[in-house]
Amino acid sequence: MIALPDLTLLDGAVGAELARRGVPTPLPLWSASALLEAPDVVTQIHRDYLEAGARILTANTFRTHARSLAQGGLGHRADELNERAIECATRAVEATGIAAQIVGSVAPLEDCYEPSKAPEESRCLEEQAQQVASLMRAGADGVLVETMGTIREASAAARAASELAPGRWGLSLCMRSDGDAGCLLSGEPLDDLLSQLGASLGEGLSGPFAFGVNCVPAPRMEAEVLFLRAAVAPEIPICAYANVGEPDPATGWRATDAEDPSRYAEYAMRWVRAGAALVGGCCGTSPETIRAVARVVQEC
Repeated sequence: MIALPDLTLLDGAVGAELARRGVPTPLPLWSASALLEAPDVVTQIHRDYLEAGARILTANTFRTHARSLAQGGLGHRADELNERAIECATRAVEATGIAAQIVGSVAPLEDCYEPSKAPEESRCLEEQAQQVASLMRAGADGVLVETMGTIREASAAARAASELAPGRWGLSLCMRSDGDAGCLLSGEPLDDLLSQLGASLGEGLSGPFAFGVNCVPAPRMEAEVLFLRAAVAPEIPICAYANVGEPDPATGWRATDAEDPSRYAEYAMRWVRAGAALVGGCCGTSPETIRAVARVVQEC
């Protein structure tokens, strides 16, 4: 069981930080290529997040499930790369002596910004179960099913995690950045997903250690946290980790004022006041971002 204090800091982005440190992250492997080419840099990034205040590390496994690796000819090495990723995070914990828990990232099987590409639910269940099992064998303390933008994949991955990592799984969703809160990236209402998950939990499956939102712009997150806190059972902690910008159809990426770590920290405190118990960073964030959040939290 992953036990959480009243407020816990997650880490921030790994892919963006690899790029800042000069490590190439080409598609289709993206950040996973660093597990082969620059594992010491991955470990150092984890160390920097720990020293900034993070107490949950997310291993660099966002693109290590067999489907993504197969696009780069490495589908047969999924278990190996999962082990490497957990090892990088473990070395960081051991080197710093800071008590922290390591969760494996369980990402969408296809493009996280195109939920229509998600496979049918039975295929999602099979492949996500393989990834969860691999991460737990590799020594992860738990798994974080994250950036899920469609009901069929979110529910399938949650079921797999609940069965294979009971009490040690979290679920984080990717929501639309326009319109009202409570709408998945696919356009499906969050309430429909909650109904499905409620039915599954009623069948005896274990609940998540946290339920939240990630990969939305920081200025948007407060509304999503408020929606979730009102919709989810009060005993389930809410997590929130946002982007410093957002996808832009013309330029590819548009920054927000959250690029400034101190401004991001101000947003993060709004999420805490709205009911979040775990806060961290997603795309574009850095150890400085988490350090700024830690300072603000300590002052309150």
